[in-house]
Amino acid sequence: MQNANAKKFRSELKEYMDAAVSEPVRINRRDGQGFILMSEQLYDGFRNEVLSLQRRLLGMSEIVDGRTKPFVRGEDRTTRFKKK
Repeated sequence: MQNANAKKFRSELKEYMDAAVSEPVRINRRDGQGFILMSEQLYDGFRNEVLSLQRRLLGMSEIVDGRTKPFVRGEDRTTRFKKK
């Protein structure tokens, strides 16, 4: 991961945006705050992964809490999604 301070980042914005296509770039302020510049594609990948993990965690919590139905062979399991 490349590092840059805010002043250098502003002066070389195009170069850092080009670099962010292949890897994230860390931008540090004098006060210690840090920011990450990354491609939209990488951001979307992270976001989708987080959403997937949240859904998986929700499903696991339903299992732990006993809020599941037993599987019955031949039963139509899609009825809850169909409009009435």
